[in-house]
Amino acid sequence: MASRCRYPCPALSRLADLDLGDTLGDTLGESELPFQASYGVSAAEWDRLQICNSSCGQELSSCLGALLPTSRRHVERPGADESEGCIATAATLAAPPVRIMSHIAIPRLQRRDRRTVLVAIALFVFFCYYYLLSDDGPPPNTPESVWLEKRMNARADTSSLRSNCSFDWSKVEQKYGLPPSHLRRLPVGRPIALPPIQHSFPPETPAARKTREARRRHVRDLFLKNWRSYRKYAWMKDALQPITADYKDQFSGWAATLVDSLDTLWIMGLRKEFDEAVAAVAKIDFGRSSTPTVGMFETNIRYLGGLLAAYDLSGRDILLRKAVELGDLLYAGYNTENRMPVDFISVSQAKTGRGLQVEGAVASASPGTLSMEMTRLSQVTGDPKYYDAVSRVMDVFEKGQNFTRIPGLWPTWVSMAGDPDVISGAQFTIAGSADSLYEYLPKMFALMGGLEPRYESMTKQFMDSADKAFFFRPMLPGEEDLLMIGAAGADDEGNITLEPESEHLGCFVGGIYGLAGRLFRNKYWADDLGPKLTQGCVYAYRAMPTGMMPERYNMIPCYKRDKCSWDETHYDQEKKRHYEWSPHLPRGFTTAKDPRYLLRPEAIESVFVMYRMTGRVEWQDAAWDMFTAIANGTATKYANAAVLDVTKGRYPLPKEDYMEVRSFTHSLRLLMLTASRVFG
Repeated sequence: MASRCRYPCPALSRLADLDLGDTLGDTLGESELPFQASYGVSAAEWDRLQICNSSCGQELSSCLGALLPTSRRHVERPGADESEGCIATAATLAAPPVRIMSHIAIPRLQRRDRRTVLVAIALFVFFCYYYLLSDDGPPPNTPESVWLEKRMNARADTSSLRSNCSFDWSKVEQKYGLPPSHLRRLPVGRPIALPPIQHSFPPETPAARKTREARRRHVRDLFLKNWRSYRKYAWMKDALQPITADYKDQFSGWAATLVDSLDTLWIMGLRKEFDEAVAAVAKIDFGRSSTPTVGMFETNIRYLGGLLAAYDLSGRDILLRKAVELGDLLYAGYNTENRMPVDFISVSQAKTGRGLQVEGAVASASPGTLSMEMTRLSQVTGDPKYYDAVSRVMDVFEKGQNFTRIPGLWPTWVSMAGDPDVISGAQFTIAGSADSLYEYLPKMFALMGGLEPRYESMTKQFMDSADKAFFFRPMLPGEEDLLMIGAAGADDEGNITLEPESEHLGCFVGGIYGLAGRLFRNKYWADDLGPKLTQGCVYAYRAMPTGMMPERYNMIPCYKRDKCSWDETHYDQEKKRHYEWSPHLPRGFTTAKDPRYLLRPEAIESVFVMYRMTGRVEWQDAAWDMFTAIANGTATKYANAAVLDVTKGRYPLPKEDYMEVRSFTHSLRLLMLTASRVFG
């Protein structure tokens, strides 16, 4: 590796960080006229340059030798990328008159002309460095989206990549398929003007920028550590095992980590890694599975969602081609007598087209979390069949929403078999097994541009009901005014019983109330409920000695939300009622029923939404506190692992050889965005 040297010309100083080698120094040494005389630099500057001659390498030679003196046209060498080309060109133009390999001399310029050329070159190198080489983010006053678009999508062409697929799912003749004339079409019309959601950010101070960029680098470095370990030890497998550096295939063996990391790679500006991952996606064979059955829910959110998100960001056509292949596989899951989806697709049976059998009871999130990805696939392809399939499922949920034991909410478990039943259950939650059913409703309204009004009415009904049934103010020693997320049961008469057990999976709710509050102009949701629910999850993180929130825990509900005094006697009574209570738990907690931390992103997502909505630095600081706790507590030699108990701060923390595939990359993506510069 060549040593890093400092060049006297400001335009060339950027080259010192590129390790481009000796050639520049060697070539300058061949000058027919002294460098000092030709540029008027000081003797000290000339001496510093000469020191570099013996320590810079060979990388620049072919680029320098390919320049013609008349046009100064750069002829790229085989394998050279755009960044090497522009830097090599700038380096050659900045050099004094020299003999370049073929001994063709560049004519001398007048001093004034030389200065003009140098200024132009300095600007040119600045552009090349920041837009093509710099990994530290965009230059000041440049929106990150603009920088990423140039950095990640310039000269991108995947049309030559061939998809590896052993079975064409689009050719399956479905027994229960619908003719094209019976398919529902996407709503047409001009999308409504949605209200702004993001805060209008003021200019950033130098101190704030320095802090933010340092945090951004730390987040990116941690992701790169995980990605490189995955690349080395588990490439094209579903997941890396972070302690043993082994791998596992838990989601059909289609490289779940790779696919779900695509948009994170793009957002982090990792062009080389992104291009390699995109090329690898072409090799995934959706005609085969490592397991006999394919889960509809997991395949939809991890694979189809990952492909479409990366396609929307990058425009790489191979990603859309693979999304269509996978969408056709998922569409086979609707080949049932009532056109409701199965929970798991039998791969061999689905290939015959003879129809599938819908299972009995399933988690409500499973059929209710297929709408966004399939709808988006119809939007980008123009093929209505994907939208048609999920639209019929949402018909069922819409019709049953106000006829359950808690009107506005659906029971945790539903049945899509025969005459679908989304009404009868007595247990209700907005967390695990139901979470994304609710999460998708306001997002579908936004995705459809407001052209499908039912998503507005379904969102408003569930949000009003959830506020009454699930949310409670906990009794705390500091009497903080925040909200926790519980579950509920209901009897035949509609009597509702709060179950004050909170789950990490429910922490998305604060962000969703904020988002829906802005979309539907509801200040109570956006400015009161959303922040308080998010603060509740942040509190659960900070209360633990490790700075990480348990997977499940209990607290004591206050009788009223507006006033809640700490009552030591009441707390002692509640502790005795819960055999899971332990003396080491923070005051206010009566249990930590599941003390693990599984690298989940839900709380971070709500914090990110709150920061982008309000612009308040305390949300940015909360995200940083979460990151530092996670980075310190979950670290292994190779990556980051789930923690078995976050309620005890005994480091190193006990860990499990497991990392949630989707969760960790999603968490780091959100943390990266929270530490990114926002304009306007």
